[in-house]
Amino acid sequence: MDAYDIFKKLTKGLTFKHRVLGIKNNEQPSKSLEVPKKEEIKVKTEEFIKDESDCSNNSDISESEGSDSENADIQLVDGVIIGEKKRKKKKKEKTEDLQKKLDLEEQNRFRNEHGIKVVGRHVPPALKQFSDLMPLYNVSPSLVDIVIQCGYTEPTPVQRQTLPCMLEDRQILACAPTGSGKTAAFLLPILHTLGAPQGGPRVLILCPTRELAHQIYREALRLSASTELRCSVVRNLKESKVKEREATIRKSDIVISTPNRLCYLLNQDNVNITLDKVRWLIIDEADKLFEGSAEQASDFRQQLDQIMSCCGSKQRRVAMFSATHTPAVAKWTRHNLRGLINITVGQRNAATNLVDQELLFCGNENGKLVAFRQLVQKGLKPPVLVFVQSKDRAKQLFKELIYDGINVDVIHADRTQAQRDNVVRSFRVGRIWILICTELMGRGIDFRGVNLVINYDFPPSAIAYIHRVGRAGRAGQRGRAITFFTQDDVVNLRSIASVMKQSGCVVPEYMLKLKQDPNKRKKLMKKAPRRDKISTLLEKPSKRKLESDKETEQTEKSKDAVAVKSSEASKLRKINNVQRNKNKTNQKKNINKSNNSKKRKKKVVADKVKKVKK
Repeated sequence: MDAYDIFKKLTKGLTFKHRVLGIKNNEQPSKSLEVPKKEEIKVKTEEFIKDESDCSNNSDISESEGSDSENADIQLVDGVIIGEKKRKKKKKEKTEDLQKKLDLEEQNRFRNEHGIKVVGRHVPPALKQFSDLMPLYNVSPSLVDIVIQCGYTEPTPVQRQTLPCMLEDRQILACAPTGSGKTAAFLLPILHTLGAPQGGPRVLILCPTRELAHQIYREALRLSASTELRCSVVRNLKESKVKEREATIRKSDIVISTPNRLCYLLNQDNVNITLDKVRWLIIDEADKLFEGSAEQASDFRQQLDQIMSCCGSKQRRVAMFSATHTPAVAKWTRHNLRGLINITVGQRNAATNLVDQELLFCGNENGKLVAFRQLVQKGLKPPVLVFVQSKDRAKQLFKELIYDGINVDVIHADRTQAQRDNVVRSFRVGRIWILICTELMGRGIDFRGVNLVINYDFPPSAIAYIHRVGRAGRAGQRGRAITFFTQDDVVNLRSIASVMKQSGCVVPEYMLKLKQDPNKRKKLMKKAPRRDKISTLLEKPSKRKLESDKETEQTEKSKDAVAVKSSEASKLRKINNVQRNKNKTNQKKNINKSNNSKKRKKKVVADKVKKVKK
């Protein structure tokens, strides 16, 4: 290996700036290599390198040293100095688009940590703490302090995304589990946007039941303590108090009501209530209010359409909240709400993970009562909610349990408003241990500390089951739910078992493989199944047959009925034919008699004429 090869390896990738001998260092070096002709060039003696690998290592080391030191010079020949100046790599500045992508990725990561799923355009970032509301949205510190005093130390997942969206006047459809703080999620931005009190309702909150309306009213009073805003709930509408209700609604900034009561007020001729100033329309338990069709006057759907037509202002915004997601609500929001944001927390149409759920087979209706009394003997931690399918069965179960030494009461639609309020108040205080109720109490009612929910009658659908079970396990507390089922409840067993499995409960595999009949499920949604009376009297049990046997029996009965009808019809035909024949014969006899009488008369007349002639 000669000097040229060594020179080539050492100078690989380097740029040379040769300086001519005799030129000062301050002056700029020439670009071309200039070597004086007269002077002799003495080549330095270098050590002989045996291996090519060592040469490559040395060259790598020289390159690394040259990169570390900027002004390092290499002198290979006397009078020729090779200097290396490596250009510094400029750091690429982050552009605005790249920064936006990084921020969006960070927001999505934060949402995934809290189980938040958002669908929409230009979605605002999720809220991390309540204190961030003050610098970002200019929320008053007094309002934030009251929220913290009410027990909300940090935002819940639904509050993290709902608060920024509503503060930016975006229309939303929020689906979050029961007990996740949806009421505070829509009350807090409303109180901020309204500001000072004014005349006339500017926020309208609709909910399906009166008890839920009163609960929202109490929560609104707590959160609006630092403001001067007026909240009111539409109570009983007697003819003597209609004018009083009208006056309170005119003075209120926030009005809470059920659709039926508000429609009744709007339809009155002597009541002058305008909803033109309504800025926010909040629909709580939206899936319940969208049940039915717009054709039936008794349905929530038509009442809701009437109310929304009265809120005709262009600045009106709509926010819908529910624990379950239904296709009817999703379709309506897509077609009617502009700039909609869909917010989903956790799994859609799933029960809360804080409730331990189990299914208990009881055989028949008498077995349910035995199983319930066994639970009482083992020991129950009150308060306990018991759900039945109708008010008649609620009364029957109440009569059976009232003499068992248990503090039990019942609530249903037949009781007056005063009685229902007293029952709810007593249950909250603790004077009532077990409360028997219908689907009326399964929507939105917040009883804090409910330890056990018993589905005495099997729920008609998976959505009803989710709302029933959601009465327990609220505000981060653990709860328990027990569902009784018999052979007649197999139709909906698979759907409810799948809901339980989604929430992390152990379910037998055979329940998940049961066949479903959609026609029977639709019938159960419209009409509750027939059940035996709840009683401990020793009566002769009626023979219960499977639905398939019943159907075959009905078909046989129908065939027998057709046969009987056909035989009866043939008998009637025979009888009619006989009567017709008799009538014909009688008519012939009468005609013959009349003819004979005429002939006799003629003979008599002829005889008289003959006598006269003689």
